[in-house]
Amino acid sequence: MTWIIYTVIAFVVLILISMAVKIVKEWERGVILRLGRLIGAKGPGLFIIIPFVDRMIKVDLRVVTMDVPRQDVITKDNVTVQVDAVVYFRVVEPESAVTKVLDYVRATSLISQTTLRNVLGQSELDELLTQRERLNQMLQKIIDEQTDPWGVKVSIVEIKSVELPETMRRSMAAQAEAERERRAKIIHADGEFQASERLAEAGAVIAKEPTTLQLRYLQTLTEIASEKNSTIIFPIPIDLITMFMNRGTSGQSGEKATK
Repeated sequence: MTWIIYTVIAFVVLILISMAVKIVKEWERGVILRLGRLIGAKGPGLFIIIPFVDRMIKVDLRVVTMDVPRQDVITKDNVTVQVDAVVYFRVVEPESAVTKVLDYVRATSLISQTTLRNVLGQSELDELLTQRERLNQMLQKIIDEQTDPWGVKVSIVEIKSVELPETMRRSMAAQAEAERERRAKIIHADGEFQASERLAEAGAVIAKEPTTLQLRYLQTLTEIASEKNSTIIFPIPIDLITMFMNRGTSGQSGEKATK
């Protein structure tokens, strides 16, 4: 009979020891409540609590990656878009995460959805597409300020995708095409303007030295001849013929003067 009592006592002692000894991993903390009052956070490692008096709640300190569900947002310029994001956060104060909020993960998710709609609703579509980095920083700052009393630190907020309506996509594509055509016309006009300036300068040089025109015609003949064409039509300027006629006239007048 005695050994049965000893066995029961040993069994109860083992149960009490198993309830009193707690082991917390490196990335966890154990928040201790004694008779409902907060004692503090312990860990990592092994420690002892009082059975039936103390209660331990484990809190994970690792970074949590949370997807923000897709939200329908009306931008400042009245364009409806669907936006989703991702939030990276972790617990920095385990006591606050246990005592000041019922479920810090769900609370952070809901506050992220609300902040995403509010911030993007105050921005125009062009800002949403071109200034995403600034919006990410703004979202991170606002969400972090709201979750700070809960002992939660929001480190990164990234807007993953922005889905536009089909009509808006077609309008933006037409706008981009028109912009490319405008740039092409401007570049072509600039090229024509620069070419006209160079031609004007070349004309001024040729007007000062008529022989340059002859050299240019001879160069053109050389270029055409190199292509091995069977027929070459080459215009002769009147100035060139006049020059030879003037030479012939001057020669005849010289002969008459000699006679």
